[in-house]
Amino acid sequence: MIPAPRSPVWSVLDSEKLLPVVVLDDAAAAGSLGTAIRAGGLSSIEITLRTPAALPAITALAEQGDLLVGAGTVLTRTQAELAVEAGADFIVSPGVSSAVVSFCREVGVPVFPGVATPTEIQMALDLGCDVVKFFPADINGGLPAIRALAAPFGGVKFIPTGGISPSNLGDYLAHPSVLAVGGSWLVTRELIAANDWSAITGLVEAAVDIAGRRTTSRIGGAHG
Repeated sequence: MIPAPRSPVWSVLDSEKLLPVVVLDDAAAAGSLGTAIRAGGLSSIEITLRTPAALPAITALAEQGDLLVGAGTVLTRTQAELAVEAGADFIVSPGVSSAVVSFCREVGVPVFPGVATPTEIQMALDLGCDVVKFFPADINGGLPAIRALAAPFGGVKFIPTGGISPSNLGDYLAHPSVLAVGGSWLVTRELIAANDWSAITGLVEAAVDIAGRRTTSRIGGAHG
């Protein structure tokens, strides 16, 4: 297997440990959203391709220039192409698509395919991916499942997403196989609709604080 190329995206996720996952209904909100996330202390965002506003929002955020912008819920090669054309710095899929992964590797864009089973992890490895999205994390066993999967797949890093909240964030980040955590609780559709950017910044700041304390504990040798 040829290892997946490293990039600033990998480094940012490894350092910050958090990836806001966003469903955006209005591309006009992208600029304010990006500012709120940066004010909270994060440098990346995933905009899911679940609404017509997603691609224009990716372009707006990419033009803003102070966030690494990913496209999520990418199901096909065509969607991946459109996302990269819009300015996406990385691609996230809910499952393993050889067409999506192959395109991303062709153009040198990081891609994190979604997995839930050993077979899917093996498929991702065969395609050259050693960083995967574990999704949906809570339904598929959560942290105990990651512990079990990390044993045979020691070189794989996981980005668990789904069912994660401030109450269990620290536990996930305590595991050395967790590169970062994807979180929709950081940026809810309701807060965006209300233009409550200060609340979003507050949620991000609180998560950054948890991640920082957990990272310090790991470096210090504590176990979660």
